[in-house]
Amino acid sequence: MSIRIAPSILSADLGRLADEVREAEAAGADWIHVDAMDGQFVPNITVGPVVLQAVRRATALPLDVHLMVVDPDRHLEAFAEAGADILSIQLEATRHPQRTLARIRALGKRAGLVVNPHTPEEAVRYLLPDIDVLLVMTVNPGFSGQRFLPQVLPKIRVLREWLDREGIPVELEVDGGIHPGTAREVVAAGATVLVAGTAVFGQRDRRQAIAALRAAAAVR
Repeated sequence: MSIRIAPSILSADLGRLADEVREAEAAGADWIHVDAMDGQFVPNITVGPVVLQAVRRATALPLDVHLMVVDPDRHLEAFAEAGADILSIQLEATRHPQRTLARIRALGKRAGLVVNPHTPEEAVRYLLPDIDVLLVMTVNPGFSGQRFLPQVLPKIRVLREWLDREGIPVELEVDGGIHPGTAREVVAAGATVLVAGTAVFGQRDRRQAIAALRAAAAVR
């Protein structure tokens, strides 16, 4: 199984964001993860479409945009036009998720669904055919550098079992407290994409940091 590493710019030095993104790409990143927060769904406020445009200019890698916003339908077109390749919405912040996911696909983007640690796997079961990426949060969203919640691992295992049994080609992404120690656990549970902020941008040698994540993920 090929594991993708998606460094999160939430932990990057925003004063030199373009250089940080280029360094991550040169170090072997597969995607660039962008957390857009509105100060309502989560306490923090981060980047919008204008910053995403700058990231788009800095890299050819897929841009994986996680919309931690209330009523994400209002922002889909702006982020799509700014260069997102994947637009992921929070299930907990979306009134009609199937409709919103269909709109993302209609914009020519890959549709992602995100679930918080407390959201049960049953909540997404009937949405699996409507998505391309399923992101499971292993921390409560809103801030970087949080501690991994191991109680989410059984949910990842169940989701992997469902995806494999039904033959649904969905990337199973995990975000929150990911470092070489936890990477091994989430990949063993079935994850295929690892979002890592501090574990990449918080390290001086980004190439070594990404290599350490891949090496840990390869251990079964």
